[in-house]
Amino acid sequence: MKKRTTTKRTSLRFTLAITALLVGAISSVSHAQNKPVESGSGQVLSGTSGSLPGARKSPAALVGASDVENWWNGKGLLAGEGNSFFDLRSAAEKGGFKLSGNYQGAYLGVIDSQKGARGFWDEQLNFGAEANFGKIFNIKNLECITAFGNFRFRDPAPSSNANQFIEANPMFAPTTWQSGTQFRILSFGMEITSAGFLPIKDMFTLRGGWLQPQKEFIDQPLSKLFLNSAVSSAKGVGGNIPFSSSFSTWGGTLNLKLHDQVYIKNGIFLSYPEATASTNHGLAYQGYAPDTGKNGLFYMGETGYSPKLGPSKLPGKYAFGGYFYGTPEGQTTSWNGTPANGRYGFYFQADQMLFREAAPQMERSAPPDGKSVVSGKTFKEAVEPSEVALSKQGLDTFNLISFAPGYAKENNFPFYFQSGLVYTGLIPQRDKDLTLISIGYGAYQGGVGSPSKDYTAVIEGGYRYQLNGWSYVQPFFQYFSHPNGTDAVQNATVLGFLAGVVF
Repeated sequence: MKKRTTTKRTSLRFTLAITALLVGAISSVSHAQNKPVESGSGQVLSGTSGSLPGARKSPAALVGASDVENWWNGKGLLAGEGNSFFDLRSAAEKGGFKLSGNYQGAYLGVIDSQKGARGFWDEQLNFGAEANFGKIFNIKNLECITAFGNFRFRDPAPSSNANQFIEANPMFAPTTWQSGTQFRILSFGMEITSAGFLPIKDMFTLRGGWLQPQKEFIDQPLSKLFLNSAVSSAKGVGGNIPFSSSFSTWGGTLNLKLHDQVYIKNGIFLSYPEATASTNHGLAYQGYAPDTGKNGLFYMGETGYSPKLGPSKLPGKYAFGGYFYGTPEGQTTSWNGTPANGRYGFYFQADQMLFREAAPQMERSAPPDGKSVVSGKTFKEAVEPSEVALSKQGLDTFNLISFAPGYAKENNFPFYFQSGLVYTGLIPQRDKDLTLISIGYGAYQGGVGSPSKDYTAVIEGGYRYQLNGWSYVQPFFQYFSHPNGTDAVQNATVLGFLAGVVF
């Protein structure tokens, strides 16, 4: 029976992988223009949320296009027009109920590592749902209230874990998907915003319930394009406290916008021992344990500035934040064995679009009477710069430094930094493709342990080929230096590809 189950799982993986490749083959002969994926589609590792130009939304249906073309260039595999199922989903979304989801699979070919060479297939499924009460009950004043829920499945099989060959520190694992395997309810709760009732749109946003702190703070969309855990998820903070895509807990956040470009965000959460244990999945909410004497409080705060620089309105985000992870009953231990109340740290984020390609020049065509509707001139007139849509193509950078005092034994990484570059549309005629590279570096506590550890670093680069509006393939490479902090573990190299489909 076990062998049959394994065979079925393997067949499913290959079927999904082959499906993604077939979609690519069809795309290569299609003359329809590729469209980016919508930020609210549920796609992960896509750089499709946040303040940077990675926030790319699918346009409305193309005028004169067939139903098949609108589906191919649309939001998702199960979205489009002209099909009763698609139309039903679209009607439900307009009525306030929105579903999202995506599948991602990655082949990791370990070509050189501590344990040699071998291939691994890792994968995950994500699903989400939102319910807007104003649209559901047709009450305008309630449109600021939304209920949400997010769910996930990650493959727990040993054959999906490339880190068993590389032997890197868990924060530097080749894929972040090895965190929190099996089925998990990642989050559910309520969100209330001020919408347009105050001088600044969404001047405050209040969220509460079963939340993921890592999704609430250090929002760095372009880092999600990468697969390794350090850059994509942990960002140094996750090496010292529970802070990953798999850590969920009870809590709430309040985001206050002081200006269109300035915000302050605070969050308070429940902290508890063994927060990332494998038993903390499904409905096994460890934070709800009756023995509350083992529970503490986890505070996180952040303030940020999101400017648009120069004539090209280059978007950026600059943020400074910190945290205190409380652990009652002396569960935090200093290096000299003295119990402490908790751990704290700080971080600084700097994301900026560095260069934007010029948008194609648009013209106003004269009407049949030979005069421009706008100015009455008898010739074609160039559109004013303010009326031209800014190009999405260009070069972006994202950067982060995190640091934590070295007094606590659990602060494995007192210093960490990451930096990356992403170019949208580098290759002519491939305006939606992404060329990307990043580095993550973490320094260990000096002079601690035997042998003493110094650093771990990872470099990852790749090219995301957008197949159509809702699928992509991303060949990539990874190189790990000092995977576990010493020369005792050999440096490792990984070559592979990532495939994704948005539902």
